[in-house]
Amino acid sequence: MTDTTSSDDGLDIPSPDGAVNTIDTDYEVGQDNIQPKFGPLTFDIHNPVFLISSLTTVAFVLVTLIFQDQASAVFNWLFTFVTTTFDGVFLMAANVFVLFCLFLIVSPWGKVRLGGTDAKPDFGYLSWFAMLFAAGMGIGLMFFGVLEPVYHMQVSGPLGLEGPLNEDGSVNQDLVQAARAGGLAATIFHWGLHPWAIYAVVALALALFTYNKQLPLSIRSAFYPLMGDRVWGWPGHIIDIIAVFATLFGLTTSLGLGAQQASSGLHYVFGLPDGLNTQIIVIIGVTSVALISVVRGIDGGVKLLSNINMCFAFILLMFVFLAGPTLQILSDFWLGLSNYVMDVVPLSNPFGREDDSFREGWTSFYWAWWISWSPFVGMFIARVSRGRTVREFITCVMLIPTLVSVFWMATFGGTAITQVLAMGSESGVYENVIGSYNDSIAMFAMFGDMPLTMITSSLGIILVLVFFITSSDSGSLVIDTITAGGKTEAPTAQRVFWATTEGIVAIVLLIGGGLTALQAMVNATGIIFTFVLLFLCWATLQGLRSEPRG
Repeated sequence: MTDTTSSDDGLDIPSPDGAVNTIDTDYEVGQDNIQPKFGPLTFDIHNPVFLISSLTTVAFVLVTLIFQDQASAVFNWLFTFVTTTFDGVFLMAANVFVLFCLFLIVSPWGKVRLGGTDAKPDFGYLSWFAMLFAAGMGIGLMFFGVLEPVYHMQVSGPLGLEGPLNEDGSVNQDLVQAARAGGLAATIFHWGLHPWAIYAVVALALALFTYNKQLPLSIRSAFYPLMGDRVWGWPGHIIDIIAVFATLFGLTTSLGLGAQQASSGLHYVFGLPDGLNTQIIVIIGVTSVALISVVRGIDGGVKLLSNINMCFAFILLMFVFLAGPTLQILSDFWLGLSNYVMDVVPLSNPFGREDDSFREGWTSFYWAWWISWSPFVGMFIARVSRGRTVREFITCVMLIPTLVSVFWMATFGGTAITQVLAMGSESGVYENVIGSYNDSIAMFAMFGDMPLTMITSSLGIILVLVFFITSSDSGSLVIDTITAGGKTEAPTAQRVFWATTEGIVAIVLLIGGGLTALQAMVNATGIIFTFVLLFLCWATLQGLRSEPRG
């Protein structure tokens, strides 16, 4: 039905402005919640989503710690099994998400406005663009910005690309241009339209069914057109539990990578011991700071840190751009972007390819990672995008962060490639990416061959740690919202619980198998959530069909 009245305040959802087509349901947010007390702490948790999610996580932690050797073997098997068996599924699903988003942009449903026909955006374009980018990239850009372009140029061989470096470190000039373009294009492929289409699918569904349909802010709400009131029962419980695990392991992978990079940076710059113990200390320290941010709340915590984050990231980006090969970086921006446009279709093709190392080891992992992150990023984007039309929303979510990512990769990756081609085996990046694959040192190795090494490396470490904190804080907010039955103002103790849990799980996965364990759990939860997202596309389409077009 078309409704222009205010929603029930108990739903904790902004009232629609103008015409919307709300969903009539007797369900009220929080009606399945229980309020247990532990001393002075009172919880407000969904039964059974919180209980099953938390108890299963505790069991996972205990089993992994008790049976470390067996757990490591299982993680290795799981990673190999998922990447080799389901790589085609990941690629095809990601293509579906891109095509779905492009279809909505050109369709009549692109005129639907999130929040009602008269809704106005809560944020201006500049602030909105900054939040879109900050939401989805984080630690990954720091970890892979130098590593990936160089590695794809020389080692992984996307689409049969031949590297320009000989075994002695000398350069085959005939291969340089094609290898440089191919390495940048392959990197942009992993950070471009496909991941942002994944995020857009989840964000659009959450925004539509929350602001227009007036349902709780939870993944299950988007499935109402397919399930009806059954979505408030066990089918919906299962969807939300899967979303919790996908988000949890997607976040812990980022936290684990951040801990490895921070530890390596401290060793590379200051000579501190590098290894598992340092990584654990980093996780404990950063999680403790994240807990302070959690207690301070969104305005006093994550918002402040996000602003600091963006300032530091901009300073570091501009330094590398100006102190590095500036003209070459500008050339690499166009070179990478144009080759990405030409290569995006063959790189997206899951059939008849021979670059197994690239497709299974890189693309499958990335798509699983982005899919696991999608509830986290999607919920954040949904909360800041009220008032946008579907066409405006999808276009900006897919395009703006992609262009920023291209510039970041052209700046960091292009500088690193230039160092490798100019210095050969004498380059720090060559030594740590091509020579011995010390992936977490790659960025600091690049800084080592630039001016002001100590300052830039220290700033890089700080930026990694702040990304770590904001990811933990924001992630705990999203998981808490899901496990509180869609409530966005649940007791702080619950966010403290989830922030602590994220740190513990990251430590346990590093103990139980390092990077492979992190990747294994992302792939395992990612493949399950992939099928959830495919049905989510259909449910979103059904929801849009009944909406008035502004």
